[in-house]
Amino acid sequence: MNYGHPVRFGTFVTPVSASPNTPVELARRSEELGFDLVTFQDHPYQPAFLDTWTLMSWVAGRTERVHLAGNVLNVPLRNPAVLARSAASLDLLSGGRLDLALGAGAFWDAIEAMGGPRRTPGDAVDALSEAVDVVRGILDAGDQTPLRVDGRHHRAAGAGRGPLPAHRIPIWLGAQRPRMQRLIGRKADGWVVSLPNLRPGDLRAGNKIIDEAAAGAGREPADVRRLVNIAGRFSPRRGGLLDGPPQQWVDELLPLVVEEGVGTFILMTDDADMMARFAGEVAPALREAVDRELPAPLPTAEPRDSAARAARRDDIDYAGVPASLADSAVEPGDIAYPRVRSTYLRGGAPGLVLRPRDSAEVADALAFARRHPHLPLAVRSGGHGISGRSTNDGGIVIDLGLIDGIEVLDEATRRVRIGAGARWKQVAAALRPYGWALSSGDYGGVGVGGLATAGGIGFLGRKHGLTIDHVRAVEMVLADGSVVRASDTENPELLWAVRGAGANLGVVTWFEFEVDEVGDVGWAQLALDASDPATFLEEFGRVASAAPRDTTAFLVMGPPRRGQPAVAQVMAVVDSADPDVIVEQLEPFARIAPLYQQQVVITPYAGVMATASDGDHQGHGEPVTRSAFTREITPELAAAVADLLRSGVVYFFQVRTVGGAVADVDPDATAYAHRDAGFSLIAMGVDRKRLDQLWDSLAEHFDGLYLSFETDRRPERVADAYPPRTLARLRGLKRRLDPDNLFRDNLNIQPADADRAVAGATGVNA
Repeated sequence: MNYGHPVRFGTFVTPVSASPNTPVELARRSEELGFDLVTFQDHPYQPAFLDTWTLMSWVAGRTERVHLAGNVLNVPLRNPAVLARSAASLDLLSGGRLDLALGAGAFWDAIEAMGGPRRTPGDAVDALSEAVDVVRGILDAGDQTPLRVDGRHHRAAGAGRGPLPAHRIPIWLGAQRPRMQRLIGRKADGWVVSLPNLRPGDLRAGNKIIDEAAAGAGREPADVRRLVNIAGRFSPRRGGLLDGPPQQWVDELLPLVVEEGVGTFILMTDDADMMARFAGEVAPALREAVDRELPAPLPTAEPRDSAARAARRDDIDYAGVPASLADSAVEPGDIAYPRVRSTYLRGGAPGLVLRPRDSAEVADALAFARRHPHLPLAVRSGGHGISGRSTNDGGIVIDLGLIDGIEVLDEATRRVRIGAGARWKQVAAALRPYGWALSSGDYGGVGVGGLATAGGIGFLGRKHGLTIDHVRAVEMVLADGSVVRASDTENPELLWAVRGAGANLGVVTWFEFEVDEVGDVGWAQLALDASDPATFLEEFGRVASAAPRDTTAFLVMGPPRRGQPAVAQVMAVVDSADPDVIVEQLEPFARIAPLYQQQVVITPYAGVMATASDGDHQGHGEPVTRSAFTREITPELAAAVADLLRSGVVYFFQVRTVGGAVADVDPDATAYAHRDAGFSLIAMGVDRKRLDQLWDSLAEHFDGLYLSFETDRRPERVADAYPPRTLARLRGLKRRLDPDNLFRDNLNIQPADADRAVAGATGVNA
């Protein structure tokens, strides 16, 4: 029977040490010829051979596409836990090209001479079984618990798991006897066997044993790929098995695929000419013959195994994922799932993460989402958003992280094009050589898309305005899948709405920004005594408001802690490289209260953004945050916030200074309308009910909110985010562009009724 695996082809190269470059060049030649896999013998006790792991590492650096594996690795001489970490590391460094083929051992005299154990055949199988458990456990970095394997031959006593490899590394076992074949059926992803060592019927008998063992372990036979090492010669006339012209090879290999389920053929040769002939005359002809012989063509991508499919959600049509997205989609059972499930603050469990690479694939993703109207839909650019809305439980996530290009369109006008999935640290680094910067938030790990459709209150704000104030055009995919451009001359109403409410109207894939000339800046981090939080807040508000526009300051405070001095952190950027100017503008902040610690440096803006972590987001739970704008920090507001901090309900409180250039923009120019605010306030807590009660009691001091920092899902928050005239305009546009409310997960703007549409608003030209 055929198991449904796409047919792959590999080479089996001898790792000769006398001519160390020979196996490297044969591997490179294998890649050039289109082989999928290069494998090497592994005999660590053989001085005539290079060490296989060292060789694979070197070859990984000299190749770009081909997968690499030992054939097979000698486990008695390789510690399984170290082997797993080595495998994950090489897989990451090679971009997901390492496969693991393991063997129980042979040549026991040589193994023992190298300091390894001598094992009976039964012990060798048991030891390999334990080794597979250790390797799998280390590679399972999504599991946060320490690994414990209490084996007789191999143990792990609380080992840390990881690193998470770039792809799910398959574990293949080399085997010929029934006991090993049963182990393969229970635990392995592949069976490696050499055709010259098999008698007639051995392949079918081994398949039967593996299939029965797999079924007994709750797995499917198709979970095990069958890999066969083959040897032969090309000759004009037909001779014995694989001894003859290429068509004879095709004829003899075809039944091994169709009837015996072989998915990979590995050519054992060090002859580059033979490799070339096999790749040119056998491999493509065999693939065509297999597709003709089988009822349906084999898939081009590796199918997920039964364990991965068992993790799927019941109400998602996984088989219907568009072909353009299938190879990059991430399901709950995939190795990449821990990397994409959560955001910075929110733990998620989406049923499917789609990762488009361009606007056309975003349109495909939205078409799939429209077929699942009952599911939550989240759109993610960087996943840092404090609101946590870029993940969900059981729904669909459209992750724009692969759309991350940065391109200078016109150096004279400082016009740049940036993908929604880029991070601000990337953007800052790319603009630095030109002496440019683009005002963003306060953390370089934030994604461009989320910030540039909401506002962008950052460290350059008072001098250079919001991020959205620099948006000149966007490429956007609407709810119906149409791809549009919005600018001052094309769909200007949509451009107006995108700058402050873009998440409700579509998926922006590309932005065109006009950036600013920004040289080195002063970057300050001050720690001050906040024992009297009300007085400190009031004084900070006064100093920050009076500061020149060159200076933008943020304040972070927390609740008082028993036995510890209350500390406030002030972070500020002065848009100047002159030390005297920097000191002059920072001194008023340093005099607000006794200074515990200070750090002031002159650095490019890229240096401020570079402090962000490159790691995957590992948020847990649900973020609880509230947001508000206020024109000034009055004594009454300062006292109320001090009471809020003393309540213990809030563990993090931030004040961001706005005003300045932000207020220069007409409130009607963008959907972000709270241009008269002097400060943006953010409070984080752990008890939603208590935080809401306390925050709501401060409403008299507030005028609006910033949607990116708000997790309160009550409908009235939308009215806080958008003044009545702005909201009416947005609802009219929403009715036309997203009448079914596909984009509803981020302070949802309900579509206006047809008779309440805003008169005179322009349409959108696809």
